[in-house]
Amino acid sequence: MKKTITVAVLWTIGLPLLVSAQSAPSPAIKGGDSWTYVDTFEKAPSIWRQTHDEVTVLRATPSHIYYTSKQSGSTQVPSEVIAGADWSRERNVNGAEMVVNRPFVFPLSPGKTWNLEYTELHPNKAFASQKWSSQYRVGDIETVEVPAGKFQAIKVEAEGEWVAQIEPTQTVTQAVQMQQGDTAMITHAQKTGPVQVTGRTYKAFWYVPEIGRWVKSVEEYYGSNGVRNERYTAELESYKRSPE
Repeated sequence: MKKTITVAVLWTIGLPLLVSAQSAPSPAIKGGDSWTYVDTFEKAPSIWRQTHDEVTVLRATPSHIYYTSKQSGSTQVPSEVIAGADWSRERNVNGAEMVVNRPFVFPLSPGKTWNLEYTELHPNKAFASQKWSSQYRVGDIETVEVPAGKFQAIKVEAEGEWVAQIEPTQTVTQAVQMQQGDTAMITHAQKTGPVQVTGRTYKAFWYVPEIGRWVKSVEEYYGSNGVRNERYTAELESYKRSPE
């Protein structure tokens, strides 16, 4: 923790250089770099859990970062994960690898924007398809305080929406009918056509070039009634960077 605070102080002193440059280049990520976060998950109406998770880089190529992820102190084998060189999140969508979250497009400069959009078929049992779209924007430098210390960070915000088509459903009802002494079972099937539902998303990332990653992130997901269903928050607890 002492080393972390020292680096944070040095970064604060170096802030005028960042302000002057008005741009943050892509980080030089190396094997051995690691970050530990306090991760908080909230799901309406009453689910709340918190973990301490460690991310450690195995190797970095011009296009991807290979790293492990595990809970701090866990004796379980860590998960091995691949991210884009800009820390973008990728996963299989409709049989192809696709970027589903891109918090940074380097170099970062105030006012820079980019969009991300994709459609997933049958993402769950209820939806026939779900389209996600987000608009990212680089904001100003903000002071943010997390367990690792106080930092001057570049804030990136993303607002978006999702649109889903609900799978068609069929309702079957049965009734007994009496006619001239005979009993008959009448079956009636009613099919409900596709129904569209929508919702919103909000994301924010506070990036510090010296850290090489975000020191804080927030991701929120809202339902069609405008009520937040889920929130994911990550705050940097400690970190270690390999020497240049």
